[in-house]
Amino acid sequence: MTGYGQAHRETDSYTATVELKSVNSKTFDLTLRLPRFLQAHELEVRNTVAKALLRGKINLNLDFARPVVTRTATALNKEALVAAYHELLAIAQSLGLTTGEDTLLAALRLPGVIPSASEAREAEPLAEDVTWVELQPLLAEALAAMQQFRQDEGRTLTTEILGYLDTIRQQLAAVEQHDPARIEHVRQRLTAHLAELTGHEQFNTTRFEQEVLYYIEKLDIAEEKVRLAAHLAYFQQAVLQPDEAVGKKLGFLAQEIGREINTIGSKANDATVQHLVVGMKEELEKIKEQLNNIL
Repeated sequence: MTGYGQAHRETDSYTATVELKSVNSKTFDLTLRLPRFLQAHELEVRNTVAKALLRGKINLNLDFARPVVTRTATALNKEALVAAYHELLAIAQSLGLTTGEDTLLAALRLPGVIPSASEAREAEPLAEDVTWVELQPLLAEALAAMQQFRQDEGRTLTTEILGYLDTIRQQLAAVEQHDPARIEHVRQRLTAHLAELTGHEQFNTTRFEQEVLYYIEKLDIAEEKVRLAAHLAYFQQAVLQPDEAVGKKLGFLAQEIGREINTIGSKANDATVQHLVVGMKEELEKIKEQLNNIL
């Protein structure tokens, strides 16, 4: 769910930029920064982003600015300048001083004649001629760029996850291949114990049969292998489903896959199978890490 999207517009009267950034999160968490004149539309913006992006920790920043030339052209307070100039003339005449261009320059330097940048921004109407309807397409453009970013990343993740899945299949096939040798080894051990126990004077046939059935069931991993293969096939099918949010489904399937792998490892009682199980667990952890990036 990581992503980035940006849209920019520049006109003679303003510049506007919408920037979207997203990182992984199990829920939708939006941090929003809007100009003051658009804050009344905050709820609409939130709903639009939530509907488009579904999940993720998202930062949305909409910057709006007037060109410096526009502010400077309207910054001069002509009335204050004229009043200050005449006041300076009167003071100069009362003191018997000569006047000229220096008087005008002095008037220009008086407070209020040319407001500071902060005063000019406060005095300027906040984009009263620009409406949300005019800027809304910028949000749509940035969201489209973000979704394209996510789709491109999704294709890369799909390739990686399917590669990890194939590795687990190969290791499961190795378990299948080794299983007859494991079973034969178990049979030999049981046969040896059987020969030892049946010769004992306190040998209990019924109890022995119960124990044998218990250990055979405990050591049998046939059902786990079938279920694991089915889970892997369903997982691949879900990954390849087009235009569907399957992140949570894949998370649940990964849990089921992990459960079967763990059961195979605990029941097999065989060093070779244990090594293969460790490899499957490693690939599964890689899959779980990437599932954080999938909606």
